Amino acid sequence: MRNKLYGIKMRSSRDGKHVSGAERIVGETAVARTASALAQRAFRLDPDFVNIKVERLGSVKRLPALRVAEENVATAEGGWERAEHILAAAGFSRTKEIRRLFAETYPMRGAMLLDADSLERLEPDRERGVRATCMDSSPSPSAAVKNHYSEALALATKVLSAPGIVGEVCVSDDPGYVTGYVAVGGVYHRIAVMKERGAALGGRIFLYRGRREDAAKTVSYLESEPVVVEGLAPQPPAPHRAAVRNAVIAAELDALRDAGLLRRAPTPRPPQPGDAFLADFSTNDYLGLSQDARVREAAVRAAYDYGGGSAASRLVSGTLEIHRSLERALADFKRTDDAILFSTGYMANLGVVSALAGRGDVVLSDELNHASIIDGCRLGGAEVQVYRHLDMDDLERRLSFCSAFRRRLVVSDGVFSMDGDMLDLPRFVEICRRYDAFSMVDEAHSIGVIGRTGRGLAELHGVLDSPKAKPDLMMGTLSKALGSQGGYVAASRLLVEFLRQRARPYMFSTAPCPAAAAAALAALAILEEEPWRVAELTAKTAMFRRLLAASESAASAVAETPPPGSLTAIVPIAIGGEKAALDASAALARQGFRIPAIRYPTVPMGAARLRAAVSAPISTDAIAAAAAAIRRLPPAD
Repeated sequence: MRNKLYGIKMRSSRDGKHVSGAERIVGETAVARTASALAQRAFRLDPDFVNIKVERLGSVKRLPALRVAEENVATAEGGWERAEHILAAAGFSRTKEIRRLFAETYPMRGAMLLDADSLERLEPDRERGVRATCMDSSPSPSAAVKNHYSEALALATKVLSAPGIVGEVCVSDDPGYVTGYVAVGGVYHRIAVMKERGAALGGRIFLYRGRREDAAKTVSYLESEPVVVEGLAPQPPAPHRAAVRNAVIAAELDALRDAGLLRRAPTPRPPQPGDAFLADFSTNDYLGLSQDARVREAAVRAAYDYGGGSAASRLVSGTLEIHRSLERALADFKRTDDAILFSTGYMANLGVVSALAGRGDVVLSDELNHASIIDGCRLGGAEVQVYRHLDMDDLERRLSFCSAFRRRLVVSDGVFSMDGDMLDLPRFVEICRRYDAFSMVDEAHSIGVIGRTGRGLAELHGVLDSPKAKPDLMMGTLSKALGSQGGYVAASRLLVEFLRQRARPYMFSTAPCPAAAAAALAALAILEEEPWRVAELTAKTAMFRRLLAASESAASAVAETPPPGSLTAIVPIAIGGEKAALDASAALARQGFRIPAIRYPTVPMGAARLRAAVSAPISTDAIAAAAAAIRRLPPAD
C-alpha cells in the first residue's frame, strides 16, 4: 500500500508576534515523532502560543534541488553588491530599487510579490505577503533544530518552480544569521553576508513575469502545492584561505566599531596630583576592601607562605589550608553546612548549573540572569525554560508543567547587575519548595551590600537561620564587596560534596591563588567585625539616588536614610543609543567621574545605559557633584 504522506506545520508567537515556524512532509509512521520535535523546537524560544497543524496530502510534486553557488563576501555591503550583480546579469534592471524595498519586508509574515519589470506589488494581502509553504527536502533534516541552509534551499527550489516566478531574493530575518541568497536561472546563490548581526532586517521578494491576472495561480501554487525537493547538495565548506577568514573577522570588528559597540579594556591609574579625577563609579569594590591595608597584608603573607600559585587542581594537590579556612568562614557567614570555592564567580555558576542539571532535567532561568548562568544552562544539556524577569507567576506556571523531569533547578540573580533590582526571595523559595525544585540564587552583588551585616537577601528577609526558607544554593563572588578574586557556593554538606564530585570547573581548574583566598578571608573578617560599613554604603547609595531624582539642589535631597543593607548599590541611568551612552560616559569622565557605558550585548540593542556603582570610599561631596553632572546630561534618546 502506498505510504500516506502528511504535512506538518509549526507556527509559534509571543505577544502576537511571530517567533518561529517550520514544516515537514513525512510518512504516517513519522507524524507523532516529527510533531513532537517541532513542538520542542518552538518552545526553545519561549512562545506564548504554538500551533501544530497536521494534514494529509494528496499527490506530492518532486523537484530536483537548485544548483548551489557560494558567494563569499566579508561585509553586508559587499553582499548586496554581489546580489545586485547577479540580478543584473539575469536581466533585472532595477536592482537598487529591489534592494530598497527590503526596508518594508521585515514586518511582513510572508514575501513581497513584485512584477519583475515595473516592481508593482502583486500580493493579495500586503501586510501578510505571500507564504511559500507545504514543502520539504529529501532526506529531511532534523525537525528539532533549524537548518538554515537546507530549509532555505528547499524553499528557493519550490519558489523558482512556481508559474511566472523568475527570481527570488532573501535576507534571513533571524537576528543572529547574516546569510542571504539570490535564486535565479536554476542557481541558488548563497551570499555569506547580507546584513549586520543583530540588525532588524530581513524578508523575501519574489520576482514575477507574466499576466497580472495569472498571479493568483502563482500564489496558490506557492501556498498550497505540496513539494519535496530531492538531491540537495551538502552545504559547501567555506574557503580555507586565511585572507577570507580574516576579512570576515575584520568586517565584524568594523561593524562593532561603526555601531558604537567595540569595547576596549581601560587601564585606569591611581589619581595623580592635578588630575580632575573625583570619583570612580565603575568598580564593584563596594566597601573599598581591596585597598584596605589589612587585606593587602594578608595577601602578601599568603604569597610568602604558600607561593605565587596553587600549582594544581583542588582534587589533585592544589587544596591548601587557606582554601579550607575560607570555605569554613564563608559557610559560617552564610549559615550553611559547607561552602566550595571556585577560581571565579563565572566558573562557580558554570559549574553548579551544569553539574545539577543535565539531560533529562530542566533549568528555569530569569530572562535577565548573568551570562555565566546562561552559559551554565547551555553546558549541562538540560532543557532550559526562560521565565519573564522577576515574574514569579510566570515561574510558577512553568514549574507546574515540569513534574516529569528527573530534576528541576531554578536559578536567579539576587541583585541584577545591570538594573540593580532585587529578587523576591521568600516567594521564589516558596515556589521552588512547592514544586520540588532546587533553588539557586547568585548573590554576587548582594554580599557586603544587602542585609544589615551584608549577609545577603536571606538576612534582609530574616531567614538567614531558617534553612527551609532560604535557597538551597547561595552563590557569591569574592571579587566585589570582599575586594579579592574568586567565587563560591554555600549550601548543605550533601550538595557541596556533590559539586566537588561533579562540577567540572572545580575539578579541572587550578585551585584559586592563595593570596586571593587570604585577602578574601581577611575582608570577610573585617566585614563581620565592622558591619557599619554596610550602613555607610546604604546611606551613600540613598543619597545618590535622591540627588539624581532631585529637581533643584542638594537641599531637596534631605530625607530619611533607609535601613542598612536594604538598597542595592547599582544605579542605572537610561540613555538609549549605544553611541549616546559612550558620549555621555566620556562627558562625565572629562568632569572627573568614571561611570561606564553599558551597551549591547550586555543589555538589549537600543537600551544602553550608564551604570553607576556606589562604593563606600566615594565622598559625599563627590556623590553630590556626580549627581549634578549626570542631571546636566542631554535627555535620553
